[in-house]
Amino acid sequence: MKAEFERYELDQFRKLIGCLQLLGGSGLIVGLAWEPALIIASGGLSLLMMIGFGVRLKMGDGFWESMPSFIFMLLNGYIFFIAFFH
Repeated sequence: MKAEFERYELDQFRKLIGCLQLLGGSGLIVGLAWEPALIIASGGLSLLMMIGFGVRLKMGDGFWESMPSFIFMLLNGYIFFIAFFH
C-alpha cells in the first residue's frame, strides 16, 4: 500500500486516508445501533472511494484495476441513500 501512495504522489496523505477509512468502518458498525453514524460514515466512505476511483483513473490505471473502489463507492452510496431517505 505504501508503494501505491508513493506512485500516486499522495504519500503525505497516507495516514489521514487510513484513519478516515478506519473511522468510516467503525462508523458503519456503530451505525447499526445509531443511524446518524451510519449516514455520516457511509456518505464519507462513498466520497472517499469516489475520490480514490478518480485518482486511479487519472493515474492511468484501467477501469478493471479501479473496480474495487468503484464497487465500494456504489455500496456505501446505496447504504447512505437507504439510511438517509428511510
